[in-house]
Amino acid sequence: MPDSNNRLRAVVAVPLSEELCRLVEELEPRLEVVRDHALVRPMRGPADWSGDPAHKRTPEQQSAFDAMVDSADVLFGIPDVEPAALARTARANPRLRWVMTTAAGGGSQVKAAGLERELLDRIAFTTSAGVHGGPLAEFAVFGVLAGAKHLPRLIADQRSKTWPERWEMRQLDEMTVLVVGLGGIGSECARRFSALGARVWGTTRSGEPVDGVDRLVPIDELEGAVGQVDAIVTTLPGTEATHHLVGERILAAVRPGVIVANVGRGTVIDEAALITALDDGRVGFAALDVFESEPLSVESPLWSHPSVLVSPHTAALSRKEEERIARRFADDASRFLDGLPMRSVVDTVEFY
Repeated sequence: MPDSNNRLRAVVAVPLSEELCRLVEELEPRLEVVRDHALVRPMRGPADWSGDPAHKRTPEQQSAFDAMVDSADVLFGIPDVEPAALARTARANPRLRWVMTTAAGGGSQVKAAGLERELLDRIAFTTSAGVHGGPLAEFAVFGVLAGAKHLPRLIADQRSKTWPERWEMRQLDEMTVLVVGLGGIGSECARRFSALGARVWGTTRSGEPVDGVDRLVPIDELEGAVGQVDAIVTTLPGTEATHHLVGERILAAVRPGVIVANVGRGTVIDEAALITALDDGRVGFAALDVFESEPLSVESPLWSHPSVLVSPHTAALSRKEEERIARRFADDASRFLDGLPMRSVVDTVEFY
């Protein structure tokens, strides 16, 4: 907890610019923001939290980095975004009470650390879930529109200089879009699809209403719902409960020609079942930003499938992400210090 001068010692364990470190200090003056930019791996691009893997610390630098990390009451980021490093410092530092992961799916990193229950109960873990909602929702809209407007056909005809007979495209304001998962990303998806005139359905576990959603679908009724919609957008995290949720059974029940977009985690969709559904026309188009295994294997049929748009897990990337996450950290620090619930706390049973 805070030291005798009532300042919470927050160690920056991943690359964060000096400008944003100072922003965090301004937003929450009760934080002592500890950083040493010479000890963290340099970013290769926007929001590259793990930094350049080619950058190596000397033994002296590694000792200094570990000592800095082990002095924390709270951590901004998992050190080097490596679960093993999180496990090491959690066990070495009895003062540690909170870790903010910079990934929206940071629960999987916490799970990979293999922490004992005593540590999971002592340390709060939060994620940046919701920070990426806007950019990912835009990709979901783009993906559904790409399917509705037959983007692959348009590109193929343009390349071959073919002027075909006119054909009818689907209109978003005549479509029903099912958003599977109404968390931070899903809520943003629902808002955008609704604004464009689509009828929006969304799966729910809580039953709480969400702006822009016309019908809430209990998750255990997903199979019955997919046959009544024109597009399915998945935004769910990767957990044991969501693994291959959209698999053979669900894809067998869809309306033929349905459009699928995935901006959650790749493991939510069974790719083998999806490829079969694409081949037989049950799925008319798939826009995928995430995959079961990344990078996507060069052997994967998804690369060359005429009805698939492959995005290399880049739809969420934004130069504003770093600032958004820094602001989230400062806000949650205020909540932590004031005894209020923090946002996007990891469930350390299901790890999402």
